Amino acid sequence: MAISLTTTETLIASPGLMRRLSRNLSGMVGLVIVIVFVVIAILGALGITPYPSVEQHMTNRLKAPSSAFLMGTDLFGRDITSRVMEGAGNSFKVAFISVTISSVIGITLGMISGFAGGQVDNFIMRFMDIFFAFPSLLLALVVVTVMGPGLIQTALAIAVVYTPIFARVARGPVLAAKEREFVLAARCLGMRPARILLRHIFPNTLAPIIVQISLALSWSLLTEAALSFLGLGTQPPAASWGVMLSEGRSLAEKAPWLILFPGLAIMLGVLGFNLLGDGLRDILDPRMRGTR
Repeated sequence: MAISLTTTETLIASPGLMRRLSRNLSGMVGLVIVIVFVVIAILGALGITPYPSVEQHMTNRLKAPSSAFLMGTDLFGRDITSRVMEGAGNSFKVAFISVTISSVIGITLGMISGFAGGQVDNFIMRFMDIFFAFPSLLLALVVVTVMGPGLIQTALAIAVVYTPIFARVARGPVLAAKEREFVLAARCLGMRPARILLRHIFPNTLAPIIVQISLALSWSLLTEAALSFLGLGTQPPAASWGVMLSEGRSLAEKAPWLILFPGLAIMLGVLGFNLLGDGLRDILDPRMRGTR
């Protein structure tokens, strides 16, 4: 059953949304993890770290975790804690930029496609299928290779990959909602298509889109780390979780903390967004709520 306009607005705008989320264990755990990482990312982006991330302490090279260096130091004597924090800032910056771009473009294309139908729908969806024909990571690699390595280039590459997914997620609810009585009534009253889309149909896409945004952020973090690990993302000496893994892999046996802490950061960041997405899906989807 399609979600009505009133129901969708109630589900998302209701003050009880956080209360329902607080009763969902996975959602709350994910929310806490995400909040912690967002705070760390903001501090890292502002440079509020125990040491400057590029500051070298040559007398303390490859030091194990201690009170002076909570996560140890790397081959150049740089503080791992500071670099993990700066890496969080860079990784989250890429994730939010890429998801913002892909969601805006994808949702717009998906809504136009579903509402217009016919040849317009067929053209847009077949164009999106071209992107779906490539494995996600491979497509991101191709795009960032063409544009060159760098933080912004990585964000744009991930946005290219995720735009078709948002288009499909937005198109489905539009196809269901455009035949509903309130949309037909708006058409009969002579309301412009753009107004119908924004006022009557767009609210019906919010529930699945919110969930998809959370899941997209987790995938973006993982992809940014993979591209940086391959040398195509954030460039040294700037810190990135993927760069830190790449730099520390040759010394993993001698200094396991070089890959342990950035690896844990990637795992927990991805886990947090995935758990939050699952929790949001459970409370925003009436069918899921009805089975719990």
